[in-house]
This record gives sequence, structure tokens and C-alpha cells, in this order.
Amino acid sequence: MKNVIDISNFIIPVLYIISFGFYFYDFMKADKKFLNSKRFFLLLTLVYHLVYLLIRTIEFDHPPITNVFEIFTVLAFAISFSYFILELVTDIRGTGPFIIIISIIFQIISSAFIPDVYQVKEVLRNHLLGVHVFSALLGYSAITISAVYGFLYLILFNDIKLNKFGLVFNRLPNLEVLERLSYISAIIGFILLSIAIIIGVIWLPSAFPHFSYIDPKLIGTSLVWILYGLGIFSKIFSKWQGKKVIHFSILGFVIAILSTIVTNFIARSFHSFY
Repeated sequence: MKNVIDISNFIIPVLYIISFGFYFYDFMKADKKFLNSKRFFLLLTLVYHLVYLLIRTIEFDHPPITNVFEIFTVLAFAISFSYFILELVTDIRGTGPFIIIISIIFQIISSAFIPDVYQVKEVLRNHLLGVHVFSALLGYSAITISAVYGFLYLILFNDIKLNKFGLVFNRLPNLEVLERLSYISAIIGFILLSIAIIIGVIWLPSAFPHFSYIDPKLIGTSLVWILYGLGIFSKIFSKWQGKKVIHFSILGFVIAILSTIVTNFIARSFHSFY
């Protein structure tokens, strides 16, 4: 299986790039005959990627969460998978290239630097930890998608304000739809992060008896969770609309990115196992 893993490290980014090509061509040409083919190829890519993750788990006897480059490949899968489901549910076209490009970046970095780790700390073999991490990563992928829709909203808003009615205006959904997609993605991200936090609160004391509540990752995740919670409830109860909600979404995404950088590359955290 090791040979399959090594070959897949090259194949997976290529598959995502081809998927991006289908979606980008459809964005440029709006050719209806590519509607099903692009979805089929993205589905094929996701299935292959999922099999790869399962094979890694079996071969190395631990979930692919032991280092930042394993986490990057899980994020690449989670982002495109979340978008694929969202596209099927909403049947919204025109936004795929802006999502899949993020998966490509994460996967290329992962494929280039991912190590083969057989010996890991016993805590990393815990199934509850796997659920906790995958819930958090799916939550962050939903937050990423929410932020992308937020950026697209601001781009389209600015084009309309400047009376630019070109390709972006013709291909992207309208402002109301982009706001709704960003909001739905934010809700999904908030729910998944809530699940991850609850599991962490239950499992953390027994796994790490000497953990600190001022851990950078705990603080960062809590800030993201609180910020998205405030944005969601403000929209529900204060009837916030438009750019206010979008700004909350983008700010939460920026904090999530900064938290990841600090935890993995700058500050020491009990979330860093390598």
C-alpha cells in the first residue's frame, strides 16, 4: 500500500487541477454540457481522495492528523467535499473555481511535504480524537467556503457600484444568493465547530491532564466560534443583512488562519504533536 500512497500523492493534486479546469471552463463559457461532466469528475476526485485517506489510516495505523501536512490533505478533501454537497443542494453554478483552487493549494503543499509517520504518540490513535479533529476540519472548511462567498459578494458589490457588468456579473449568482450561501456555510461551520468543542471539553482533561486554557489553539478556536455565533444570532435577531454579515464571516476566517499559523509554526501548543 505504500507504493499506492506515494503514487496518489502525485495523482490527487492532478485530479483537483483537472476538476478546476472543468469548472473554470464552465465559468468562462457557461456551457451546459459541462454541468454534469464537471460534477462527475469532482466526485471521482473526491472518491479517490477518500480512498487515499483510508489507505493512509490503515497503512500507518492512525488517522491522518499527526502533522500539518496530513491535516492539509484532509482540509483539501473537506473543502471540495463541502462545496460538492452545497452545489448539489442549491444547484448554484459559477462559484466552483473559487473553491476548488483552495483545495489545490492545500493538496499541492501536502503532497510535496507530507511525511510517512509510523511511530506516533498513543493519543493520536484515539478514535474520539479522530472525530474531534475531523469535525473541526469540516467546520473550518465550511468557514473557508463562507469566506470565499463573502469575498465574491464584495467583488460583485463593488462591480455593481462601479457599473461594471462584465463576466463576473454575468457568471456569479446575485448578491442575495451569495449572502445566503455565505450564511448557510457559516451556520454549518458553527455547528461543526460546536461539536468539535464539545468533544474536546469531554475528552481533553483525560488526554492532557496538564493542558492550559490559554493555549493558542483554544483561544483562536474560541474566538472564531464566538465571532460566528455573534454573526449568526445578529442576523436572526437583529436582522443584519448584506456587508455586515459578510464582514463577520471574513473576519472569522482571518482569525482562523492566524490561529492555525500561530499554533503550528510559532507558538507551542498541546495541539502540536510533531
